[in-house]
Amino acid sequence: MNDIPPPPAVPVTVNRAAHRFELAIDGQVAFLNYERTPDTLVFVHTEVPLVLRGRHLGDVLVKAGLDAAHREGLRIVAECPFVRSYLRKHPESV
Repeated sequence: MNDIPPPPAVPVTVNRAAHRFELAIDGQVAFLNYERTPDTLVFVHTEVPLVLRGRHLGDVLVKAGLDAAHREGLRIVAECPFVRSYLRKHPESV
């Protein structure tokens, strides 16, 4: 699998009904599921379709989720192994 960079402006949307951050490319949807409490944003699961992997789209989703948590003053809880890995690689994101 090639390490293809993400498209220049990957739009991440928040699907509040499904409790997830999403991005759609070429008819495929990658997402980061979350659970929200009054003071926390719990990141539960990240999924990127096989055909979209290698483009760092998981990173894009996690960054969008973290940015949302920071904007709203929420504590971050990383249950998802991918999110935990991202935070280890990017400690400045916490």
